[in-house]
Amino acid sequence: MSESPRGSFAAAAGPHVDQDARSRFPRAVVLVEGVSDQAALKALAERRGRNLDAEGVFTVPMGGAHAIGRFLDLFGPQGLDVRLAGLCDAAEEGDFRRGLEQAGLGSDLTRTGMEELGFYVCVADLEDELVRSVGAAAVEQVIAAEGELGSFRTFQKQPAKRELTHEGQLWRFMWNRKARYATLLVHSLDLNAVPRPLDSVLAHVSPR
Repeated sequence: MSESPRGSFAAAAGPHVDQDARSRFPRAVVLVEGVSDQAALKALAERRGRNLDAEGVFTVPMGGAHAIGRFLDLFGPQGLDVRLAGLCDAAEEGDFRRGLEQAGLGSDLTRTGMEELGFYVCVADLEDELVRSVGAAAVEQVIAAEGELGSFRTFQKQPAKRELTHEGQLWRFMWNRKARYATLLVHSLDLNAVPRPLDSVLAHVSPR
């Protein structure tokens, strides 16, 4: 007996989509590289007054951009055929482009063409976008509120980090703290200065 669409989604969604969501069939799926992207999108949706679960929009971390082909097969036209969107880092743009083309969703895709399909690129990555949008001084305030300003000052003194810009130091400091700081920075954003890829990917899956 073949697996039902509902069962296929539950199996594909993975452990980072909550149990209640996995028991329901999605209206739309946002494919992201990791859990920090998922956390940031959920936090931004909440700040915009949206409940993604209630809307039937599920954000699925793929464990890296290299896996996009498998997830497009599962959720795209040849699979569950739900509305799709996605978010990736600039370094993984090629993986996303090839995956979309191989899934039959376009050919010779430019970044604009990817965006028309609902797939957006962060430059250089989500954390970089957030640091630039929040501003270095405000990001330091977030780090201080987390009790980690001393650790950041020590980090800044490391020889390999001294030549980085202030924003670059902040970005590197968050590397092993991505999921926590992605959420905190979203909550610190001026909603008139949200990074375009984040706002756009959520807009693409808004109820119509």
